[in-house]
Amino acid sequence: MTTTAPTAVRARSDVSARPGRASSVRGPKQRTLLPHVFLAILVVYFLVPLWWLFVASTKDAQGLFGGTHGALWFDQKFNLWANLKELTTYNDGIYLRWIGNSLLYAVTGGLGATVLAVLAGYGFAKFRFAGRRVMLALLLGSVMVPLTALVIPTFVLFSNLNLTDSIWAVILPSLLNPFGVYLMQVYTADAVPDELLDAARVDGAGEVKTFLRVAFPLLRPAVVTVLLLSIVGTWNNYFLPLAMLANTKLFPITVGLGLWQGQASANNGGGTSLWGLIITGSLVSVIPLVIAFLSLQKYWQGGLSIGALK
Repeated sequence: MTTTAPTAVRARSDVSARPGRASSVRGPKQRTLLPHVFLAILVVYFLVPLWWLFVASTKDAQGLFGGTHGALWFDQKFNLWANLKELTTYNDGIYLRWIGNSLLYAVTGGLGATVLAVLAGYGFAKFRFAGRRVMLALLLGSVMVPLTALVIPTFVLFSNLNLTDSIWAVILPSLLNPFGVYLMQVYTADAVPDELLDAARVDGAGEVKTFLRVAFPLLRPAVVTVLLLSIVGTWNNYFLPLAMLANTKLFPITVGLGLWQGQASANNGGGTSLWGLIITGSLVSVIPLVIAFLSLQKYWQGGLSIGALK
């Protein structure tokens, strides 16, 4: 009796404790449900405009303004291929030229801005020179200035240099990315230890070799981030090319679609077909940005792991 009583007591205590453990297990599951629901709502919120854009691109002019299936679902006619054909042939294929101009401006300006940001950020983070604090203060101040406020002074400057209405009027201002320089400066100060650079210098490596072989692999996540921000910013830039360019053949896709929108709004009779071109062209203009992000994402993740291992 003395041996079985404690066993029975323990058994009863275990049984009575099981519901508590079960409730404690169910509690975290219930608590983790709310963030998942919130994230699902955010995903739907961000994907609905893209879904509407895709659905609207499959409709003809009649279905776009008077469809019976609603704005978020397809009509009986799947008109996407016809819309794409009309988009690429309208006005001698001017849309394809605008896409090419946007690719030129985005790739050239994005790569150039990234190179300058990486070099400037590395220099600010790892070198001490006279006037460094003043330059950093000016850099932070320039980050606060809206880019649209600089368009008119930039236009006056380029007009005096006879560079307006040329590709350089869009590319050269796109090379300046103060936020990219600040981001690289902050990231380099934390991700690249000074001891690692000193060890490379002791081994006989010059500054260029030290930067390329030692520092640059550790900076890959920040480099990819600045590259993506620069490409997206140049691709979506509207006010600068609008002020700088007068030749429609030099327009990027943003200004070109804006031109069509103005024509469609002014021409009540013939604007219906132009609205279809605008929507289809907007859908096509999103695809390069998606491709750029997906193609650079693996280097982003790879850079994060390299930095962690180092």
